[in-house]
Amino acid sequence: MLEKVKKEGIMGEKEENKISIWRILAYFIIYSVVGCIIETLFGLVTKGVIESRRSSLYIPVCCIYGIGAVIMILGLQRFKKNNYTLFVGGFVIGSILEYVISLIGEFIFHIKWWDYSDMAFNINGRICIAFSFFWGILAIYLMSHFNPIVDRLIKRIKEKVPIKVLKTAVIMGILAIFVDFLISSFALKMFFTRLVATYNLELQTYDEYILECVELYKNEEIKNFTMKYFSDEKMLKAYPNIKLTGKDGEIIFVRDVLNNIQPYYLKIFTSRHSK
Repeated sequence: MLEKVKKEGIMGEKEENKISIWRILAYFIIYSVVGCIIETLFGLVTKGVIESRRSSLYIPVCCIYGIGAVIMILGLQRFKKNNYTLFVGGFVIGSILEYVISLIGEFIFHIKWWDYSDMAFNINGRICIAFSFFWGILAIYLMSHFNPIVDRLIKRIKEKVPIKVLKTAVIMGILAIFVDFLISSFALKMFFTRLVATYNLELQTYDEYILECVELYKNEEIKNFTMKYFSDEKMLKAYPNIKLTGKDGEIIFVRDVLNNIQPYYLKIFTSRHSK
């Protein structure tokens, strides 16, 4: 019995295809990078610009894709041969995930990563039917086509790279993303503190969020450090689409507040959909 457990993964797969913890972490890294590429291409097609679509300041990852892919891969294993089930599963899982990530963004960072309020059949601007439909289609493609390619790639790498080296690389990648997340969290807090102080913005969450950073911002060394390494230009280019919620509930686009700063890296063409 023990030998059987050793030969099988946590989902019951054979050794070569088992979904171990390190493989889950590898999935997260791979799909976070792929998600950043997808988002960058989406921004190029819809807005005609090359802009940052990453989750953090330095590493080019979009973690909602990594988290979503891992949850879908684990949750849809038993239904991956049925496209109808995959679609429904992806529709539901993707919608829940997007809603939760949106809530986390507002509670931790006090920003809106996206807002679907102007789209049909949306719930609190956090999810909408169009993007939920996209998650369903993505689940079918992910499980039927893309993830098998990723699995084959991982298998080939395992054949050429010692497993200890591979696991170490994955763990270091996760740690790097986590450290980047912590730095980005601090940078965003100080950035919003600076925005409120400079432009007299009135936000819904001012008392809970900004006041805790005011004392830090009064320290000249910390203030100069954040202005040097987390300048307005750097922050806006890293997060060109972030939004704040004003005291009266109105959506404030940071790029409109800092309208003297170009929020993208390169304009390829003028799109009628770009703002």
